[in-house]
Amino acid sequence: MKKLLLVFSILILLVSCTQTKIAYVDIAEVLQEYKGSKQAEEEMRIQSDKMAQELEQLAQPFQLKVQEYQQNSKNLSETDRAAKEQELMQEQQVIQRRQQLAQQQVQEEGQKKMEKINEDIDSFVAEYAKSNGFNFIFGTSDQTKSILYGDEALDITDKIIEALNNDFNPGSETESTNSSDSNE
Repeated sequence: MKKLLLVFSILILLVSCTQTKIAYVDIAEVLQEYKGSKQAEEEMRIQSDKMAQELEQLAQPFQLKVQEYQQNSKNLSETDRAAKEQELMQEQQVIQRRQQLAQQQVQEEGQKKMEKINEDIDSFVAEYAKSNGFNFIFGTSDQTKSILYGDEALDITDKIIEALNNDFNPGSETESTNSSDSNE
């Protein structure tokens, strides 16, 4: 009986010594405050503005043709008017296709950048967890509500943001995951 009590006591002592270290991170806040996300947003805005300017330059000559047609259409025969309208409609369709392709290209590049940023954050958090002794770091956001309640002492969002931003290299799209905040 004493041996069983001793074994049971040792087991309880071992279990109590191996506490699980858990934390959570607000992913939406990390994405909003991370320098890499901000840089990607700025790059996408610049690219979108550039494409908009290029498309505007493409559309200006077309608009002049439409104005010219409207001014001169009364002087054209029915056949010439129909031919000119057909020509303008085809040119308008070409411009619209280019706009759609440009929009699609910007969206695809934006999606690729966000996927890369998410991968970088995931691997950074994994390294952070390993180097700071966490067994679990949960991610949550207002959209997912995966953590319905958490003690604020377990929220390491600000620490992750600070460590990510300190690790961020603005000259590249990727950041190193070798350094992490070991203050935890």
